Amino acid sequence: MSFVHTGEAPRFSHEKMQKVNLFETPQMFCDIYCLEPGQEQKVHAHAGATKFYYVIEGEALVTIGAETRRLAAGGLAWSAPDEPHGVSNGSRERLILLVSMAPNPNAP
Repeated sequence: MSFVHTGEAPRFSHEKMQKVNLFETPQMFCDIYCLEPGQEQKVHAHAGATKFYYVIEGEALVTIGAETRRLAAGGLAWSAPDEPHGVSNGSRERLILLVSMAPNPNAP
């Protein structure tokens, strides 16, 4: 499939952040991350891969390296290969992010 409507993709769970895959190729993946208030993706790093977070809806606390910034809808943050990164929802509203990474760590 070459076309996706991101407004139909989000799903939420009170147990943990939800990752909804929009598409995946051997070169990259593209997901929607859905976070309820208080949920997070812990700071981590990917060897040799660049990743970005784009805020579609809500407000995110994004950590890249040693810096954490609050991003509203339309904000984008990206991490260089091997750079620590993570995201959390410190607000009272739901958070929806567009997330992509290349190269794809799940590729064979």
